[in-house]
Amino acid sequence: MSAAARLDAPGIEEIAASARDRSDEIEAARRLPDDLADAMARAGVFRMLVPACHAGAEVHPRTYVDVLRTLARADGATGWIGMIGATTGSLAASMREDWADEIWSRAPDVITCGVTAPMGRARVVDGGYRVSGRWPFGSASRNARWICGGAMVVGEDGEPREDEAGRPDIRLMVFEPEDVRCHDNWHVSGLCGTGSGDIEVEDAFVPEGRCVTVGSRARVDAPLFRFPLFGLLALGVAAVSLGIGERALEEFVDLAGGKRPTGSRRTLAARAAVQMDVAKAEAGLRSARALVGEAIDAAWAAAEAGERLTTEHRADLRLAAVNATWAAADAVDRCYHAAGGTAIYATSPLQRCFRDVHVSTQHIMVAQPVWELTGRVRLGVDPGGPL
Repeated sequence: MSAAARLDAPGIEEIAASARDRSDEIEAARRLPDDLADAMARAGVFRMLVPACHAGAEVHPRTYVDVLRTLARADGATGWIGMIGATTGSLAASMREDWADEIWSRAPDVITCGVTAPMGRARVVDGGYRVSGRWPFGSASRNARWICGGAMVVGEDGEPREDEAGRPDIRLMVFEPEDVRCHDNWHVSGLCGTGSGDIEVEDAFVPEGRCVTVGSRARVDAPLFRFPLFGLLALGVAAVSLGIGERALEEFVDLAGGKRPTGSRRTLAARAAVQMDVAKAEAGLRSARALVGEAIDAAWAAAEAGERLTTEHRADLRLAAVNATWAAADAVDRCYHAAGGTAIYATSPLQRCFRDVHVSTQHIMVAQPVWELTGRVRLGVDPGGPL
């Protein structure tokens, strides 16, 4: 058993400051620089959700959210990479122990990433699987030592297998980087620096045990791992969005005190409409953070008591995440529009925030249909799928 890791809080603040200074470099490269990713690994960012028994920090979900907010407030792409690496680290709690040791315990600075969507096919062979597939949105794939992709398990006859409950057998397969082709096709409007091009494998061998069954109960029994993986992922997306929203508000307040629009004697800060927008943006961000904290605390109390999280707990986590993401987008929009023409220039952080947050809203964990899903739970209607 390896010693538990600790977060290096001063190191994270230093990384955030560096990411803010290098934001243009990150955007232009369309990926996170290796030295910055390595610094994040040394500071424990990617080990936040790794079990302590596998040299992880195993932090409280509130800490996970706060660290990602800090990084995203400095640079949205940096926060996003932190979120992807941290959430894939949680797979260590469910993976077979020997492979979890191999990947996480023996490599303190390891970076992992992956895509959960089951867009691959894993054919059962002697000793493991042969996997082929292509996945979009491979964030951090150019920084990672291990890369995973969701796959439908098929038998030797090519027919999909089912699990004990009669559902499709879907697993997250973990690949060596030399087995993965990273496509250079990440040309997008926002979060440009995440390096989220397609990833692809062709007939890659994955040994038995170097995979995780989607939706299975974690092998490591601890409060953090009673939280659903997708709930943690949604909270991570929300945390990045909140950080972007907070940065936009910060930048606008700095701008408003000195900018006098053409033909006006008053600064932006002196305008009633602007004052209202700032107040609404701040209220939206702060209330969204409060709901995230409330949902986490309620779920954590149940998890600490050894209980399984209820459907209501899971729905609340998802509701808090989708609300936070769209509250952040609303705050950014208010700041962007109130800033006027100043915000459209490439030199303005507001245009970066605007582009980044509107990519964040498109993530499936916080997209518009999640409102319907959580609303069905509140109304006592079958949600129609797992939370």
